[in-house]
Amino acid sequence: MQDQIINIVLMLVVVAGSAAVFTAVQRIATPRVKALSPMGDVSDMEGKESSYFSRLEGSTNFWDKLDLFFARKLGQEKKLDEIYTLLGRPPGTDPLKMLHLKMMVGAGLPAVFFVLSGSFLTLIFAPLGFILPDAGIYAGRVRKRQEDIIRNFPTFVDLAALMIESGLDYMTAFDRIVKIAPVKTGLELEIERTINEVQLGYSRRDALRRLSTRTGLQEVRSFVGLIVQSDELGTSLVELLRNYSADLRFRRLNKAEKLAAAASTKMLIPLFIFIFPVVFVLMLAPMIMDLVMGGMPF
Repeated sequence: MQDQIINIVLMLVVVAGSAAVFTAVQRIATPRVKALSPMGDVSDMEGKESSYFSRLEGSTNFWDKLDLFFARKLGQEKKLDEIYTLLGRPPGTDPLKMLHLKMMVGAGLPAVFFVLSGSFLTLIFAPLGFILPDAGIYAGRVRKRQEDIIRNFPTFVDLAALMIESGLDYMTAFDRIVKIAPVKTGLELEIERTINEVQLGYSRRDALRRLSTRTGLQEVRSFVGLIVQSDELGTSLVELLRNYSADLRFRRLNKAEKLAAAASTKMLIPLFIFIFPVVFVLMLAPMIMDLVMGGMPF
């Protein structure tokens, strides 16, 4: 009797899991929410930015309401918006698809372990599967994008200081740098997006602050603070940018020296694992062979 109950429960779990996977795939393949523009929405003017999931509030679709319920009850509404912003609002994804992926992994990981082990204790892996995309996929993509932005940032600051000294306005200087760039990296794309926002009607201060929010970098945040401070106090922006560029290069050099100093310590791990055992084998193998074959020769 107990075996029959277990079999029925397992069948129900399999059916429910299959239906959940099918539904999730169908919802991912057929998005119902209009994607945000890479430059943002004109309705977000004056800092009144709304959450991506707030677009689902007026929907009468059952799945939209379910998505909104899970996003808010699990505390993912603001978090997924921030990750989506730090990713640069790529066209291939959105917070809704990110939520679907987290739910699929959160349900699929314990199901796989349950099939392998047959124990209901594998349900404890559901939270792990839910946070796995954040710690693995999205964190790596955000870090790679930030490294791409910060790589050419000191050079950008130097060029901006040079063009502003020649008589250009700082926003015009940014536009000129973007246009003469042979290859548009993540930094040039973000600056171009900021210029487009100003042309759409954002104030310069709001557009610059949105730039620092999208990058998530302290260096860009400090750069924006210098420009805002220069506008408010009327100080020379050229000297501020030159000093800040020198500080950025000093930080980069200091970071390289720290990485070089840490390299010798990190080399101890492969030495102890791969090199030292081989050396010991080469040194002690003849002695051990003599002992095994009939004693030492002396």
